[in-house]
Amino acid sequence: MPPSVHAVKTSETAPIPGQKHYLTRGTGAYRRASLALFLSGFSTFSLLYCVQPLLPIFSQEFAVSPAESSLSLSLSTGFLAVAIVCAAAVSEGLGRRSLMSISLVGAALLTIATAFAPNWHLLLVIRALQGLVLGGVPAVAMAYLAEEIDPRGFGATMGLYVGGTAFGGMSGRVLTGIFAEYLTWRPALFIIGTIGLAAALGFIALLPPSRNFVRRPGFDPRFHAKAWLGHLRNPALPFIFAIAFLAMGSFVTIYNYAGFRLVAPPYGLNQTELGLIFTVYLFGIGASSIGGLLGDRIGHFSVLLFGLALTAAGSALTLFASLPAIILGIIVLTTGFFMSHSIASGLVGKLAHGTKGHASSLYMLAYYVGSSLMGSAGGWFFAVEGWAAVVIFTLAMLALAFVSACLAQHLARRKA
Repeated sequence: MPPSVHAVKTSETAPIPGQKHYLTRGTGAYRRASLALFLSGFSTFSLLYCVQPLLPIFSQEFAVSPAESSLSLSLSTGFLAVAIVCAAAVSEGLGRRSLMSISLVGAALLTIATAFAPNWHLLLVIRALQGLVLGGVPAVAMAYLAEEIDPRGFGATMGLYVGGTAFGGMSGRVLTGIFAEYLTWRPALFIIGTIGLAAALGFIALLPPSRNFVRRPGFDPRFHAKAWLGHLRNPALPFIFAIAFLAMGSFVTIYNYAGFRLVAPPYGLNQTELGLIFTVYLFGIGASSIGGLLGDRIGHFSVLLFGLALTAAGSALTLFASLPAIILGIIVLTTGFFMSHSIASGLVGKLAHGTKGHASSLYMLAYYVGSSLMGSAGGWFFAVEGWAAVVIFTLAMLALAFVSACLAQHLARRKA
């Protein structure tokens, strides 16, 4: 049987030893994988962030503070961060495709369940469970891409996946805000959960089986501990993980508390208007794809540094009192963040030596711990000193991220 035919029929758990069968641009399998991973990013982030425009509503309905209302998001991202580490180990035995499928369907069903939560504490429990379930997607998706996509087109494909996450984040926020305005928040979450379930089923139907993945039956703690420690000893990778923590922390902080600022006087935006502001995620979709393509052509670290500087500039722009200036700042921030994230997540696959799923899990662990911890910490700054303190907090994180990128670039070049 010719190798190309054998590659098509090879299952996820039975690749040909010593051979790589990459999905190359222009083939049907490449297009299906790209669309499937786009759907996984869309579903994951629409389900994860659909509560963000509802934070002011939760604060009023359940009589909790802004920082407490942010727990509906921070608990999900925090538990997701923990689950990501476990997901890398589980996927080594269960398989990349299987784990992602189970996670997407489970998260969609839990979002539907959130719509029926009778009290604040049960809502938080469901959201925490949702974070645990969603942990089976982000790191495993990055590992799948690193293992299955032709390295020559890896940056563009990673950009498309991150674009799917941007589109999902936008859709979850915008649609939830609009539905909550006209139907209240419970039907809004029910509809978002149903959309996420449809995207999950589309993912299952489209994603090709892994062809370069080698299943490791059973669970060997020593193997996984050695894999994680190996990546932490890689000179450049810990700084990439630091970028994930700091950049995501700054991004989520701005998005968490901008809503509280804009629904209050003198702006007084309603839920529909607040939700529509999140259409700026469209700029993130474009920035992810463009960033990946530019990284392949002119250098990944150069684009990463530019993206971080752009993120900081956007954060600073939100200090102005003018609503158009605030929206422009959010646009610039979103563009810079998704460009940076697209490049940084791609660098993990390039810099890691073996066990790429473990390397991806450490990146996503830092990413979501930053979202959870820094996103909630921003509420303290907002309550004590207002919006200016929030911006200073995010600029400090982004300055540290920029320094981390410079150090990672230096160490990667020295090692090469």
